[in-house]
Amino acid sequence: MATTAPWTTETPTAILVLADGTVIEGRGLGATGSAVAEVCFNTALTGYEEILTDPSYAGQIVTFTFPHIGNVGTNDEDIEDLNPAARAGAVGAIFKADVTDPSSFRAAGHLDQWLKRRGIVALSGIDTRALTALIREKGSPNAVIAHAADGKFDIDDLKRRAAAWSGLVGLDLAKEVTSGQSSVWQETPWAWNEGYGELAEPTMHVVAIDYGVKRNILRLLAGLGAKVTVVPAKTGANEILAMQPDGIFLSNGPGDPAATGEYAVPVIRDLLKTDVPVFGICLGHQMLALALGGKTEKMHQGHHGANHPVKDHTTGKVEIVSMNHGFAVDSKSLPEGVEETHVSLFDGSNCGITLKGRPVFSVQHHPEASPGPQDSHYLFRRFANLIRAKKGEPALAERA
Repeated sequence: MATTAPWTTETPTAILVLADGTVIEGRGLGATGSAVAEVCFNTALTGYEEILTDPSYAGQIVTFTFPHIGNVGTNDEDIEDLNPAARAGAVGAIFKADVTDPSSFRAAGHLDQWLKRRGIVALSGIDTRALTALIREKGSPNAVIAHAADGKFDIDDLKRRAAAWSGLVGLDLAKEVTSGQSSVWQETPWAWNEGYGELAEPTMHVVAIDYGVKRNILRLLAGLGAKVTVVPAKTGANEILAMQPDGIFLSNGPGDPAATGEYAVPVIRDLLKTDVPVFGICLGHQMLALALGGKTEKMHQGHHGANHPVKDHTTGKVEIVSMNHGFAVDSKSLPEGVEETHVSLFDGSNCGITLKGRPVFSVQHHPEASPGPQDSHYLFRRFANLIRAKKGEPALAERA
């Protein structure tokens, strides 16, 4: 039976309609209109602009558990999608408190106007704790988020749309967010009072397969001396190898890895027949596991946040990482010869693998992020060292 959530407002201009008929009312901001997607929650305290522009969030509505979002405004430096015109990333956002005017020396604009330009439908003024508790209990629901300045909604139609949406299982979203053509990336990481730099003299060549790659991944690769050639998700193995890469990177991205894997896994398997070092992150990690004979599964609520503890079995150290995934590799499905390297200390789920005796590894979390510390940046140096070893060059210290 349809219900109206107890945290409604008196004059709603935005609503969230869940597939079970639950209607949550709030105040609208950002783009007007509606979007159907899966609702998740993110526990990060900062980085909302990076979160909303992460292509891995395509097909999702992000509920921010931190109550005050938007205080530092927006700028042109913190976006993560490679092609802003494509508007890859979250389709909706949910906040507890109303967005205030920005207060930061880096602010170039108000979050509300930025959401409008990005086409992101948002609502505020609801009890995000109650919504988070609902997701934890019942799992990430399918829903429609809608914003209308006049507060007029066709509730019955929105309920039908939410109930009819098939969800993320079986959905290939990488094809929606990938690059349209190959390009070369040479921008290096941001530095205080300097901004982003540019790689002048590359020492290695990495081909990055773009399933929804984030900019800071490419920056960190460039910062270690890599000229990065970014290629579309459906690029064939022969074309990639013809570029004579020193290393191959499998990027993050949205959707069901099994669906994207229909065309990606055969390519990855062909690449693994060579001795070129391979490094994967997030969706790239999941599809590497599929290519090696493992399986993936849909998670109950996923992992979304910047405070997740992960243990690296290769060093025995625990790192605090950023995560964003609704699917995971089933560690029990990993075949002989594939070793689990990282695990989540929240639930024991798989967070990393390596192919024994080969320069091939991947992680589930996002080592390019800086959730306060930069605990996971060493993984890029680990990848660079595999390349340097193959070239007969001395190794870099894993931790700068």
